[in-house]
Amino acid sequence: MSKSAASVKVFAGYLLLLGLVLLLSPNSLLRVFRMAATGEVWIRVVGMLVLLLAYYYWNAARTELTGFFRWSVAARTSVPLFFIAFVVAGLAPPTFILFGVIDLAGAIWTALALRGEAGHRAA
Repeated sequence: MSKSAASVKVFAGYLLLLGLVLLLSPNSLLRVFRMAATGEVWIRVVGMLVLLLAYYYWNAARTELTGFFRWSVAARTSVPLFFIAFVVAGLAPPTFILFGVIDLAGAIWTALALRGEAGHRAA
C-alpha cells in the first residue's frame, strides 16, 4: 500500500468513527462543541453521509485511486475555510474549527505522500 493510500485509509477510519457517533449519539458530540442538542433527524442524516464518505475513502485507498487522493486534498483543504466562515457568521462556535483542522492535517499528509511518490516515479 502506498503512503498516500495509507493516509486516505486513516482518514476513512476517522470518518467512520465520526459518522457512527453522529448516527448513534449525536448530542454527545454536539455537547463537546458547545452546540445545542437536537432531536431532529438532520444530524443523523449528516452521520449517514459521513459514513458513505468513509466507504468511498476506504475503497479508494484499497484500490490505490490516486486521482481520488488528489481530489480529496483539494476538497479537504477547503473544509477549514468553510468552518471559519461559519464561525465568523455566528453560525457555529470557534471550537467547530477543530473539525476543519483535522481535515486540513489529513489533506497535508496525503499531499506530501503524493509528492513523495511522484518523486520516486520520476527517478
